[in-house]
Amino acid sequence: MSTPIVIYVDADACPVKDEIYRVAERHDLKVFVVSNRPIAVPRVEMIERVVVPAGADAADDWIAERVTPADVVITTDVPLASRVVKAGAAAITPNGKPFTPESIGMALATRNLMDSLRSAGEITSGPRPFAPRDRSTFLQALDRAIVRLKRSGFGANS
Repeated sequence: MSTPIVIYVDADACPVKDEIYRVAERHDLKVFVVSNRPIAVPRVEMIERVVVPAGADAADDWIAERVTPADVVITTDVPLASRVVKAGAAAITPNGKPFTPESIGMALATRNLMDSLRSAGEITSGPRPFAPRDRSTFLQALDRAIVRLKRSGFGANS
């Protein structure tokens, strides 16, 4: 039996949870919905809600400590994505942008620069609003990641 594919959702501000649940059901994958507060999730065995203690990085730490190369993590958090990519797993933003070993360094540098500018009092624009086309781009990226994992020999939770 191959290693099961698991989807981890950094869920506090994730706008595509319903899409994740549908894709996971179609592929028969386990989903962990990780947050600092209770979030409603479907009452099905394959979806598990995990509420971590309050703290800046508690959800990130919970995910990063468990992720394997057979997994997909949905997050906008660049430091978490860096940890996930270093662990060999796939990391995708809710708008469908994958973090890769090639792109994560620039993403971290940009995040740190913007953080420094905000700390110095600069007014910076935040991320662009989530658009309807982002949903379909996300679904395509998630499906590609799962298919790539299956082709690499990882399997469903049978």
